[in-house]
Amino acid sequence: MGEVNRKLHFISYSDLNKWDAKFYLTNETIFNPKYKQVLFGEFLKKASIEKVKIEDDKYYKILGVRSYGKGVYLNRESLGKDLKMKEYFKAKPDHLFWCKVDTKNGAFGVVNKELADGFGSSNMTFAEIDTKKISLDFLQLLFKSKKIHSYLDSFVTGTTNRKYIRPDQLLEEIYIPLPTITEQQEIVDSYYANINEADNLELEANNLDQEIEKYLYEELGISIGNQIENKKGLNFVYFKDILEWGTDKILSSSGFETNQYKLKSLSKYDLVVEDVFRGKSPKYAEKSNKYILNQKCNRWNKIEIKYAKTVIPEWYDSIEEKFFTKEGDIIINSTGEGTIGRSSYVSKEFEGLIYDSHILLLRINKNLFNPELFVELFNSSFGQSQVNQIKSAQATKQTELGVNNLLKIEIPVVENLQKQDFIIEEIKRLRVLATDNFNKIELLKHLANEEFEKVIFQIIV
Repeated sequence: MGEVNRKLHFISYSDLNKWDAKFYLTNETIFNPKYKQVLFGEFLKKASIEKVKIEDDKYYKILGVRSYGKGVYLNRESLGKDLKMKEYFKAKPDHLFWCKVDTKNGAFGVVNKELADGFGSSNMTFAEIDTKKISLDFLQLLFKSKKIHSYLDSFVTGTTNRKYIRPDQLLEEIYIPLPTITEQQEIVDSYYANINEADNLELEANNLDQEIEKYLYEELGISIGNQIENKKGLNFVYFKDILEWGTDKILSSSGFETNQYKLKSLSKYDLVVEDVFRGKSPKYAEKSNKYILNQKCNRWNKIEIKYAKTVIPEWYDSIEEKFFTKEGDIIINSTGEGTIGRSSYVSKEFEGLIYDSHILLLRINKNLFNPELFVELFNSSFGQSQVNQIKSAQATKQTELGVNNLLKIEIPVVENLQKQDFIIEEIKRLRVLATDNFNKIELLKHLANEEFEKVIFQIIV
């Protein structure tokens, strides 16, 4: 049990709003005493909101609100007949919006003008904001603070799935610090100075990704060619472009060509493929020191072990050694919308891993083709367009890559290994710049939140 402070505490009678010793003792240690603490009801009041009867043949924009201060968003646009509730509330701009039955983790948002034509269900509620007393940006910023989340959540009541703060409780019982409007604007400007710098760096990092693909294409002479058009009647195609029989396959095209190197499928590129495996169907265990990779572990050239699942040790130990990952291998997601086609290079730190049946392992001859270059190509538009072509050509319409289809993927035949290595080293250099930017982005966002909380909360020494 924590130590109880038995010293006397004094509070002016004029500031005494309710009999709650815990509240006053807590408030004394949380917020910066520089700012006046006021009830939410000081700048919020019950809103006058129009109730609308839903008509079956009309479309309605239904609003939601995200946790952690991420604000109001358009949840869905539905036809009236598809809505369970037959009465909704019409939103108004510059109103606070939240869910009456789920108000934990800062799930509050300010309705902007773009969303003012939306609607909230009877589970949601609105409050009118007095913008002469509080800046809308400052209010939304408060709900982004983890310390504010913790503070507000201390007032939450209800069961596991229904944790809420009553609207009257929010207005009449909960205090927050309220700087002057001028001070609020200074705090907001300081916060967004860091956020805007982070946004600019993010734009630079995304541009670097585009530059990397552009550089890769220039070095390998890859360009977007003329796609074969699907048209009625007679269609012509060069025999050299036919990979396999079937009109759906013949009349599909990745739309890429190369003017420097020949393109060959993995199956026709002599000796380039040493081995290719489909992963194993796992036998899971709740607790084990053995684990297996799944599609979630395989990102875009990034392996994240934290998503791996544990398996039965005896099953794990029965797998042939050749199936386990080696440095230089490539793992590729073989199924699933949004996951199919993601590939990663297996570095030394990820040797000795096993993977499930939704992942393929490709082991290529490093003396013929640099596996890191293959991953860059495969993850680029050049490779992904081929993956999309293969999956769309499936007669059963199942989203599946598979071993046989993987071997149909074409790559440029670059016989000069030094050329390949040079390309990869330059790409790595550019990736380091992008990674540095992303690290700075995270730091700036953290700094923005940290500086905001230092201003609002009292620092305890």
